[in-house]
Amino acid sequence: MEVTFQPSHAVLYHRQSRFASTSSLLPPFTYKGLSIRCSPCRWPIWANLSKSACRSVLCIQRKHGGISRCNIDAKEDFGRPNYDIRLHTHHRLSRYAVGRSGLTEAGTTSADYPLPEVNTVSKFRGIGFYAITAFNAIYLFVLMLVAHPFVLLLDQYKRKAHMFIAKVWATVTVTPFVKIKFEGLENLPPPDAPAVYVSNHQSFLDIYVLLTIGRPFKFISKTSIFLYPIVGWAMFLMGVIPLKRMDSKSQLECLKRCIDLIKKGASVFFFPEGTRSKDGKLGSFKKGAFSIAAKTKVPVVPITLIGTGKIMPPGREAILNTGSVKVVIHKPIQGNDTEVLCSESRNIIADALNRQG
Repeated sequence: MEVTFQPSHAVLYHRQSRFASTSSLLPPFTYKGLSIRCSPCRWPIWANLSKSACRSVLCIQRKHGGISRCNIDAKEDFGRPNYDIRLHTHHRLSRYAVGRSGLTEAGTTSADYPLPEVNTVSKFRGIGFYAITAFNAIYLFVLMLVAHPFVLLLDQYKRKAHMFIAKVWATVTVTPFVKIKFEGLENLPPPDAPAVYVSNHQSFLDIYVLLTIGRPFKFISKTSIFLYPIVGWAMFLMGVIPLKRMDSKSQLECLKRCIDLIKKGASVFFFPEGTRSKDGKLGSFKKGAFSIAAKTKVPVVPITLIGTGKIMPPGREAILNTGSVKVVIHKPIQGNDTEVLCSESRNIIADALNRQG
């Protein structure tokens, strides 16, 4: 910063001008370890400041499009007579702009995992995927509707028949486009044993992949999804649990219903992250699923999904890239401590994701 002293005045300059001779008369001084010299400036700005007060005014060279600007220490009191309000306003706006720029840069998507470019093949694959899933959903929903009265009479809570139809629907839809590899199927609990299943969440494709496992667990879904024709109606028949995400009352009812279903022999499935990951990284886990497992004394079965986010990225549900999916089913963990169950499950899933790179 450039500072010169005159009797009862301080002059701040930006660029070399006819005031150069004045600044050259004064020696440099040190302010908080920073050597401050006087240099020629342009556009003199006058203020009635004392010599000691003037030392608190720092002019640090900043280049914005080839123009140097002066900044002022924000900690100083500017309530002095004849203070140039334009200088203070300029400094405040300049600092605000710099702060906004830093926040914008920090929020960039440079950390996101690289996704394949959207091409014509991916678009046509997406069209074919939804065409097949819609065609199969129509006649399988009719089959589910016919079987529903018998399911309510004979198997009200697990609804294995409906889950089998859903498995057929998901398998027929996914198999022509995506190769699924399973690892650790031996770690699955028996079909009749209740459990809490948890998994990472990367894509809309995750639901299809999980249905191919063939276990009669109950998903938790947003209430708005139940309004979708055919698919939403089928979810209702399957006994999927509705949830309003921002409604605390709905969340409490959801937890109570999950506990009731587990006590009656059914299993429930959670995405503890709460929503799909936008960058492929594993998010923090919410504790609802693990609280239910701790209260009901049933095991938690961690599942890691690998590859779904690259095949059908979040926000690009209209496309379907080529690739394969790996489903890793880990050994069940059990306990009565919610915190321990949550951290162990997340660590297990995170380790599996890290091993795959």
